[in-house]
Amino acid sequence: MKLTNYFTEAYTELVQKVSWPTWSELRGSAVVVLIASLIIALLIFGIDVTFRGVMKVVYSFFY
Repeated sequence: MKLTNYFTEAYTELVQKVSWPTWSELRGSAVVVLIASLIIALLIFGIDVTFRGVMKVVYSFFY
């Protein structure tokens, strides 16, 4: 009985009480996430390339 009540209440909440975004809002949010992810990936790539160059210079002193 408790399990049935739980699923009934969960379904009612998802259908009637949750405000779902519209497709245009969802699309806009997805674009923001995509752009932010690309910027972060490019920053990490830049840091990686810079660190690699610095480490090559440091290693060149020992070999």
